[in-house]
Amino acid sequence: MGKKTLAALLGAALAAVGAYAAQAGTSSGARPCAKYDPHIPPAARFAKTIDNPFFPLPAGRTFVYRGVENGKKELDRMHVTGRSKKIMGISATVVSDKVYEPLGKLAEKTFDYYAQDDRGNVWYLGEDTKELLGGGKVDISGSWLAGKSGAKPGLIMEADPRVPDSYRQECRSGEAEDLAWVVGRGGSKTVPYGTFHRVVTSLEFSPLEPSVVERKVYGRQVGIISEHQLSGAHEVLSLVHVTG
Repeated sequence: MGKKTLAALLGAALAAVGAYAAQAGTSSGARPCAKYDPHIPPAARFAKTIDNPFFPLPAGRTFVYRGVENGKKELDRMHVTGRSKKIMGISATVVSDKVYEPLGKLAEKTFDYYAQDDRGNVWYLGEDTKELLGGGKVDISGSWLAGKSGAKPGLIMEADPRVPDSYRQECRSGEAEDLAWVVGRGGSKTVPYGTFHRVVTSLEFSPLEPSVVERKVYGRQVGIISEHQLSGAHEVLSLVHVTG
């Protein structure tokens, strides 16, 4: 993806999220999730395993990412626990995600909940996140669970992502409102773990942070291989190791 193309997409993404925020009226206390009505398959139509080629989560697999956020080295360790959690009657896979910044110091720990329907779409059903602040303080903002407090599931990866698909990833008004926009399918991407071909690229953003746009690249049979915050701050993460 060339610099001119990326700049154009970034400008479009910022404009889109700004328009969405204005329409939703999040700053004035409106509830955009109240108007969001996803078609959620019955619980019986969800698979026991998540094997979407761009977001596979086999039990026991661990992903390790390294990078930099605002000048500080960062390590992100994501582990598929093998445990499940019932959410809206759906058996969701529990994934542990721990961020260390600086290296060796736990800064954030999260449990994410995913499930795959029988068409291959991977749904995001909630997260329990804790940011560890100084002085023993813990910030749990951003936590949500589908079916609770008006929160609704979103998609984390489509069965067949295509440009220019867009979709909600999560929806709890005022807490979790991330959206994704597929901007590329094809080409190659090299990270420390290896080179991937026919990748999927998306831009992700939220009206709760309208100046922040993040680019994610997904590799076949692995999932996320790189994250790059394009605006609002500086953060880069790349996949360095996979086990399990």
